[in-house]
Amino acid sequence: MTQQTVAVLGTGKIGEALLSGMIRAGWAPADLLVTARRKDRADELRARYGVEPVDNAEAAESADTLILAVKPQDMSALLDELAPHVPADRLVISAAAGIPTAFFEGRLAEGTPVVRVMPNTPVLVDEGMSVISAGRHADETHLARTEAIFQPVGKTLRVPEKQQDAATALSGSGPAYFYYLVEAMTDAGILLGLPRSQAHDLIVQSAIGAAVMLRDSGEHPVKLREAVTSPAGTTISAIRELENHGVRAALLAALEAARDRSRELASGA
Repeated sequence: MTQQTVAVLGTGKIGEALLSGMIRAGWAPADLLVTARRKDRADELRARYGVEPVDNAEAAESADTLILAVKPQDMSALLDELAPHVPADRLVISAAAGIPTAFFEGRLAEGTPVVRVMPNTPVLVDEGMSVISAGRHADETHLARTEAIFQPVGKTLRVPEKQQDAATALSGSGPAYFYYLVEAMTDAGILLGLPRSQAHDLIVQSAIGAAVMLRDSGEHPVKLREAVTSPAGTTISAIRELENHGVRAALLAALEAARDRSRELASGA
């Protein structure tokens, strides 16, 4: 894998996280190219990682794998610029939300392998979840190459592309739901008389501990919740209020809305 040349086009936070992860995983900076709109950003990446900034055309012509990490609304213009320079044997990886592989296949040379990836922001701390789907021309080799790029910054999961919108709702947007919950619980802690810093520390460590138990115990979340829920105790009183206020139904509706918005992005809405 490390003998391949990879270019990251659009080296914002996610692009830089992937770049950093590949280097930590053993990729040589000489095998990595980056593009950036601003010269100062390009100079920063060169100084920080020892990689060579290039323009988009050179990246397309020189790299074996292209990672397109620009915003969805900028993707069409980028593809117009890249199309004349991308041979059909290049692997193109999209990290843009909502855009199907067919969008790329229709704008690049016939037979170009495209892999769609939906990472989430915890890739910045090597705890990301990256959901991977193959386009029409991508085979096992292309999927394995994609996994080698994204695994250093977290876990990867292959799904059929028809499940990408659902995965985006659960995983791509998922961290924001937890931040929202922590924000609300912190406010509750303040209401109950705790200083903000203490409420924050209590909640964050509880969240980390609960996540590790979910990951490592192999137990169903219901069983873990029941282990905390004593008869006539504090936890069941709180759970009753969550149910009375329709929190479960609100989560279902929220995730459906996120999935639907992902579909809208795919259609250009």
